[in-house]
Amino acid sequence: MTSVCDLTATELARAIARGELSSRDAVEAHLARIADLDTRLAAFVTVDAEGARRLAEICDAAPAPIGPLHGVPIGIKDLTDTGGLTTTYGSALFRDHVPAEDELVVARLRRAGAIILGKTNTPEFGFGAVCTNRLRGPTRNPFDPALTSGGSSGGSAVAVAAGMVPLAHGTDFGGSVRTPASFCDVASIRPTPGRIPSPRRPLGWDMLASHGFLARGVDDLALALSVCAGSDAHDPLSARVVSDDRAIAGRPRIAVTPDFGVAPVAREVRARFAAACEALARVANVVPSSPDCGGAIETFRTLRAAHIANSYGDLLKTRRAELTPTVIWNIEAGAKLSAEDYLTAERRRTAIYRSFRELFTRADFLVAPAASVLPWPNEISDVTAIDGAALETPIDYLAVTFIVSLVGFPVLTLPAPRDVNELPFGIQIIAPPGGESRLFAFGRAIENELGFSHRRPPL
Repeated sequence: MTSVCDLTATELARAIARGELSSRDAVEAHLARIADLDTRLAAFVTVDAEGARRLAEICDAAPAPIGPLHGVPIGIKDLTDTGGLTTTYGSALFRDHVPAEDELVVARLRRAGAIILGKTNTPEFGFGAVCTNRLRGPTRNPFDPALTSGGSSGGSAVAVAAGMVPLAHGTDFGGSVRTPASFCDVASIRPTPGRIPSPRRPLGWDMLASHGFLARGVDDLALALSVCAGSDAHDPLSARVVSDDRAIAGRPRIAVTPDFGVAPVAREVRARFAAACEALARVANVVPSSPDCGGAIETFRTLRAAHIANSYGDLLKTRRAELTPTVIWNIEAGAKLSAEDYLTAERRRTAIYRSFRELFTRADFLVAPAASVLPWPNEISDVTAIDGAALETPIDYLAVTFIVSLVGFPVLTLPAPRDVNELPFGIQIIAPPGGESRLFAFGRAIENELGFSHRRPPL
């Protein structure tokens, strides 16, 4: 018999709308799962049980569904403001911070009828390879609690994988929904920047960061994006997103690359990726190919460091002793950059973007690993080497994902088929800007036909 906690968000919404299940029952089932598992897994920083129950009663009393997510329990990453609900940003500096208003993505989820059960764990300000901070963590991988869930949306990935919620919000700067999705055997979407507006973003034209979602299947990602997408006058990127819904004629053409020609990637990941590509060849024309990504690692390092120093430099001056070492390192990395450094990085970023565009004149999708390594023990705070080769900086293991962030193309992450004794591993499926519908259509096909789908952890 299927547990309520095993249902997808789409299935839950349908059952609640038909009167086959009450929202209160759905909320109670997921709260019970959190109570049972979260002491061990630490997926949540804050759980709002009473608030969720009140909203469930409102949903159940409504004469008709409030929206497409009517009565569905969800989690929100604790980097994102929730009005009236503690938002810590993973930092002890904000342990008692309660925002007055929701961020727009949260407001749209609420208007669609979703019920927020709580805030999911994240490293301080989202900076860290292991999902831990001075308030909570580490968030443990449900497939092996000794291992990391990944950063920085690890709390959301674990909450979804363990059935604490069917759907969770995340954010992604350099791979923060994709790496946890890969480690925890769930699906994720990082949409075209601006598809989900961020009207409070201080750097309005910046596209490195994006809201996203994690779920156990493609249908739930599509549902979540459908209720959160749409332009906002205060986000200049959102007005520029144009949907590219053209259907693919015949077999899809897939370019595949294990490393974009520059990213450090573990031998074991390369082997797993090769097996995934063999499976994809059953339904698509698969050709090894990559955009020219020369200089991409240095480019991302520069742009990321500049952004972090600009956003958090004052905290380093006034509250240094209260910050984690990872945050201090990230801020200091951008302290000595010049305008010339920044603009040189933007010039190289433009060239990489154009190379991506050229590749998509001869391919429908570009596929790459969703992580350069497999999950490692929680006690190891950073990836400093891959297969014995030292990395220059602690963020270089993310190159296989942050290269996609540089150019702002939408990317769907799906779990790859695996043996029972193998750790989870995911692939990135990348499309041109605005191509989310095509991503979802292809994702559904390989989810159903080839087994690129979630497998429940042995909890």
